This record gives sequence, C-alpha cells and structure tokens, in this order.
Amino acid sequence: MDNIKILITIDKNYIFPFKVMLRSFFINNPGEDGLTIYLLHSSIPQADLDELREYCLLLGATLIPIQFNKELFENAPASERYPQEMYYRLLAPHVLPQELDKILYLDPDILIINPLRPLWEVNLRGNVFAAAAHTSITEATNFVNRVRLGTDHDYFNSGVIMIDLVKARRLVKIDEVFHHVEEFKDELILPDQDVFNVLYGKNTLAIDDVLWNYDARNYFNYLVRSTGKHNMNWVMQNTAILHFCGKNKPWNPSYDDLFFGVLYKHYMNITTR
Repeated sequence: MDNIKILITIDKNYIFPFKVMLRSFFINNPGEDGLTIYLLHSSIPQADLDELREYCLLLGATLIPIQFNKELFENAPASERYPQEMYYRLLAPHVLPQELDKILYLDPDILIINPLRPLWEVNLRGNVFAAAAHTSITEATNFVNRVRLGTDHDYFNSGVIMIDLVKARRLVKIDEVFHHVEEFKDELILPDQDVFNVLYGKNTLAIDDVLWNYDARNYFNYLVRSTGKHNMNWVMQNTAILHFCGKNKPWNPSYDDLFFGVLYKHYMNITTR
C-alpha cells in the first residue's frame, strides 16, 4: 500500500495548528503510520523544526523540512500584500524531490475527521490536480469569482489540492506564475488561489467539497443544498476534511462558531495533553 504523503507550507505561527491537524489525522486514520510530511518554509528556526520532527515521530510520521532557495524568487513580484510564501504551493512541484510522483497539499487550518486514503487514491482522469469548489444555491461568491477571473469552471479552493507531480513539473512554469501576478496584481484578491484558478483550473478535477474541503463556516448552506441530508450526523460520519476558512480561526479566543468550534477545541486539548 502506497503511503500517504502530505505537503504543508507554514511559518512559525502555524506550527500549533499544524500539530492539531496532524493529531486529528492519526486519530481518524488508523493504520496510516507511514505518513510522510514535506514542510516547505523560508525561516522556521532550527529548534522549532527539531521539536516538530520529534512530535511527528511520536505520532508515527516522518517530517522532511525543505527551505526555499531565495534565489528562486529573484524575479518574483513580492510585497506586504503578496509575500513570497504565497508562491510556495504553486511552485512545490519544482522544489519537492524528483522521485515523488504525487502529493496531497493541505492548509494547516483543517481537521481530518475521517479517512483520507480515498482522496489519496482518487483517479485524476488525466488531470494534473484535484480540488474542490465551495458552491451552493446560497453562495454567490463562486459565480462572482468566475466572472472576475474570466474562467468557465467553478472557483477552486486551494486549501486542499491533490497533485500529480510528474505532470505538474511540466505544466507549472515559474516565470509564468510570476508574470501573471505582476500583470494582474491590482485585480487579485486571494493571489495564489486566483492564480491557481486562472492558470490551472482547466487542468483540475472537481471533487466534492462536502467530503474533501468542507467550509466550516457554512453548515446551514450545506444543509440547504442537500435538502437536509448533510446534517451534523452525516458530516461526522462522511466528511473527511473540515476547513476553517476565513480570517477568524478556531484557535482564537474570539471564535464562536458552536457547530465545529467546540470540535476543534477538543482536538486542541488532545494535542496539548
């Protein structure tokens, strides 16, 4: 059985949320002890990396940190609004080891509450990526983003991406990414996500967000969209990835979402203990 390999791109501030995500993975994915995690970063101190590596080993995972070479970004448009870190997940195929043929990118602000293996083994049907769009009859943002970017596919959320690295190394061109950001920098709202949709959306297999990238803010939207089927019991039994999208995160004291905030705090407490 092919061991799952996960890609994360975080800085020091997201180390604890990543630990929570990893803890939730191992609680709800028994038998996946061969997990390998590739961490792309620019400035996480070595002491923190050593501690994080030990934490991963205790859970049964192998952590492989990879520090980005700053020379790669010599021609990259960057600013306070567009930090270099935004490019990491887009350029990962050119930085990860050549022997890797696929990887699952995950944002750190998620919980994994059911097995991930079906996503890991998904048939990409010739596509380079697989991702989910947050769509429903009550969400207008998907339509607005399609019009704004001039695309004919749903607006994919880039927080969970299955990547065929063999094909991505041929498709993703570093200069093309930088050029697009420079040309459209005044129009981009979520820069890396916008760029992903414009350049690679047509090469992306659409997967079901209610299973693989559930927006934890929108419980009632999912309930309406499914005519009541996707209630809390259904989510807990079927949804694999809860994604805490938005600026207010569940580890913040101000987070007051009673549907999934309590669940996140439960995993926080387990991680702390």
